[in-house]
Amino acid sequence: MPAVFLKDRSLLFVSGAEAQSFLQNLITTDIAALGADEARPGALLTPQGKILFDFVIWRDGEGYMIETDAGQRDGLLKRLTMYKLRAAVTLAPSTEEGVTVCWGEDADGSQGVRGSQGARDSRFAKAGITLIRRPGKHGDGKEALYDVLRISHGIVTSGSDFALQDAFPHDVLMDFNGGLSFRKGCYVGQEVVSRMQHRGTARRRVVTVSAATDLPGTGTEITAAGKPVGTLGSVDGGNGLAIVRIDRAGAAMAAGTPLLAGNTPVSLVLPAWSGLVFPASADEASA
Repeated sequence: MPAVFLKDRSLLFVSGAEAQSFLQNLITTDIAALGADEARPGALLTPQGKILFDFVIWRDGEGYMIETDAGQRDGLLKRLTMYKLRAAVTLAPSTEEGVTVCWGEDADGSQGVRGSQGARDSRFAKAGITLIRRPGKHGDGKEALYDVLRISHGIVTSGSDFALQDAFPHDVLMDFNGGLSFRKGCYVGQEVVSRMQHRGTARRRVVTVSAATDLPGTGTEITAAGKPVGTLGSVDGGNGLAIVRIDRAGAAMAAGTPLLAGNTPVSLVLPAWSGLVFPASADEASA
């Protein structure tokens, strides 16, 4: 599988004597538990617990590399700087632009890759895929190949699959993919997501969507008996991603009610790596 360069990804480098504690007290990821060659998803939340910025983070020498969408980088840098105050932390854009991802045989040939050379994405690892992320351009594979891989394994990205400040971490499976900690203590928005976890109130979840024909475009509403269930995100032909209300979708499936994306009949599947199942009723969803 060729290595794919993602030109619309940007990098921030966080370093300094207090870099770990600074990030640990702000973002959803448990930085202290981050492996030396492991990349984990993460987010900086609003006080109301919704995702303000999303990213992937890994260790790089004595600091941390944060990979995010190019359109988010400056805003994320500004927000982190606002929290910095007098902490012994340096925040700076990386000199390298874009990120290269490789998987399959290419990833297997990168054993021992560490630090700025790359890190293994824990989201794909959950799905049984070894995928390496490396700063800069190291390949020329088509970006569509990466999107196909993401879609088939239920791995979402902001913009294409959900809007920032509209989704909770649970909505995008961060409670299962290594991006959300319930043990490390306080961080921005932590009380809200902890309450959702302990009360079991998460109802919106990522699903993979399939159809016998090409799916309609991103943003198309998914319905059951005319009632909204969710919205299509990334689409590749007859396959796609969506964030749906699994209680409503599960009840419709149990009753044999067709699910439609626009006018197209669709099937919904929860990613196997999440271990989640559709509740058959609202009562079951609340259990």
